[in-house]
This record gives sequence, structure tokens and C-alpha cells, in this order.
Amino acid sequence: MSGNRHMSAGEERELREELARLRLEHRQLDQEVTEALAAGTLDSIRAQRLKKRKLVLKDRIAVIEDLLLPDIIA
Repeated sequence: MSGNRHMSAGEERELREELARLRLEHRQLDQEVTEALAAGTLDSIRAQRLKKRKLVLKDRIAVIEDLLLPDIIA
């Protein structure tokens, strides 16, 4: 997918809102991992689950950014 497709203002707004939500969730997961590590309460299964969720979020963020940002012709 690339940013070539023209989208309506409403579609763009929805994508930007989703992007903001996903970035916030990603930051919150980072914070949760940091706090759990500092407290010594992060077991390996929970750590794997959090890392997997962060990767899913990162991938979705990349897709949305690609849709929103026009391709740069070099």
C-alpha cells in the first residue's frame, strides 16, 4: 500500500485519530515494560506478550503512516 490513493478528509481524519491512539498505546506499553522491569515483576511470558503487542502496533503504525504520507519521488 502506498500514499498514492486519494482519500476523503473524513478518511484521513479517522486514520490520523487511529494513528494517535496506536502511538499512545505503544508508549504506554513501553512505560509498562519499564516499570515492570524496575519492579522485578515482568515474567517471561508477560514480556513476550507485551513485545508481540508492541510489534503489532508498530506494524499498524507503519501501514497508516504509509497511507497518510505521500510517496517521495527521489
